[in-house]
Amino acid sequence: MIDPVELARAMIRRPSVTPRDEGALDVLEAAITKLGFICTRMVFAEEGGDPIDNLYARWGREAPVFAYAGHTDVVPPGPLPDWTRPPFEAVIEDGVLWGRGAADMKGGIAAFAAAAERAIAKGVKGSIAFIITGDEEGPAINGTRRMLDWMAANGERIDHCLVGEPSSNERLGDMIKVGRRGSMNCTLSVLGKQGHAAYPQRADNPIPPLMKMLLALTEVPLDGGYEKFQPSSLQATDVHVGNPAANVIPARASARFNVRFNPAWNAVSLEAEIRRRLDKAAPGARYELTAVCTGDAFLTTDTEFLTLIEDAIREKTGLSPERSTTGGTSDARFIKNIAPVCEFGLVGQSIHKIDEHAAVADIEALAGIYELILERYFSAYAAGA
Repeated sequence: MIDPVELARAMIRRPSVTPRDEGALDVLEAAITKLGFICTRMVFAEEGGDPIDNLYARWGREAPVFAYAGHTDVVPPGPLPDWTRPPFEAVIEDGVLWGRGAADMKGGIAAFAAAAERAIAKGVKGSIAFIITGDEEGPAINGTRRMLDWMAANGERIDHCLVGEPSSNERLGDMIKVGRRGSMNCTLSVLGKQGHAAYPQRADNPIPPLMKMLLALTEVPLDGGYEKFQPSSLQATDVHVGNPAANVIPARASARFNVRFNPAWNAVSLEAEIRRRLDKAAPGARYELTAVCTGDAFLTTDTEFLTLIEDAIREKTGLSPERSTTGGTSDARFIKNIAPVCEFGLVGQSIHKIDEHAAVADIEALAGIYELILERYFSAYAAGA
């Protein structure tokens, strides 16, 4: 039998900081191959870029197909001396598993592997799939998106998907994610003319218009919110001139900002609004704007599926989870294009922090919740149910 805590520890001991896998997927593949999963490894890379290792696995050939999506890559640990326990040794103390990836999200992956084993042993009818990437914490170019392309080309379809991101807020089961805001990364450069600071009339200083533009972008909210979503948020993340001389007016000034937007906007309408504000703030200013949307906002509306997830959580924890769209992005933004998707996993309070951790009892309880979800899903959705 798969012990979810020990499987999580084995994966944590593989320091799979994006883009390196370091054998983390090997650990998972070895565990689920024994259950009868057919595993396909996919390595994708941009020309000259780092290769990204990914795993697609499937048990069963019948419909419906319940997919579990996640990632084995983790963010860098940061300064090692700041950790009270080494980040990749998977130490257990006082009922807590410590290590990078314990909560985000090797603990969740291990819990689902254990749940799949138990559900298979009970004779569920249908198919179970794993969509596990090594590129969620990175650019997210050579991970889930390209795996979904491969699935489409090879006739691998799914009916519903559960993403195991650490969605719980303070207690296991208090929150699920039923949607996500979109995200757009922008770089704004205002073009001027270099000159001596003592003769400003002979130059064109790009800094004042850049300041006006940033103010115009941030002083008036983009919207007042959207049903089940927070108001969209535009945050300046960097201002750069790179001028080494105190008496020289620079020829260029740049800024970067990120927008987390609700369904009131899409990539096209949001960029148009940004450009409208820039043009109004500094008429005649010469500027360059690049806007890259990494995912549109979405909301899952499959009530039957969401209720099934909630009921299983409630039965195992006694909590009625909040349906939330808060937080950053996840690979659910890609999966929602092919199937209804929901996110549920461990408590996320320590993710990306020094001393990331997860309670051992929570990992074991999560496996039980996932097991119940699988049982009820196939009972409800299998042919003839």
